[in-house]
Amino acid sequence: MQVVLFEDVKALGKKGDVVKVNDGYARNFIFPKKLGVEATPQNLAKLKQQKAYEAKVAAEQLAAAKDLANVIAAKTVTLKVKVGEGGRLFGAISSKEIAQAAKEQCDLELDKKKIVLPEPIKTLGTHEVPVKLHKDVTAALKVVVAEA
Repeated sequence: MQVVLFEDVKALGKKGDVVKVNDGYARNFIFPKKLGVEATPQNLAKLKQQKAYEAKVAAEQLAAAKDLANVIAAKTVTLKVKVGEGGRLFGAISSKEIAQAAKEQCDLELDKKKIVLPEPIKTLGTHEVPVKLHKDVTAALKVVVAEA
């Protein structure tokens, strides 16, 4: 029996796959748990339509992320902090502070989880901070750390 999967099924297939399974397995496991339906022409047409819609939405999200990346690349965020001897900061600058400063200075709504800092910023100067907007799009935000 051919079955269209609604969810990922371990050792069988991923969501949207059309797989061949035994009749008993389909009737006793897949159908009762609503993991899939029989691959009739109507269900295959629905699957094709759903995949086309998902591809369209993914393309729109990618385009929006690229536009936002261009906006972010043109912006500069300035943070003023207290500095000790030798240009060392008191504390460090985290992604939360960068997101807050971007919102205040540039009206950019950035999620602190999307700002990729391998380690907090601890020195004065200009830093390029990567912002992961989409799985394929990463923008570079310029962060200037200055003495208060």
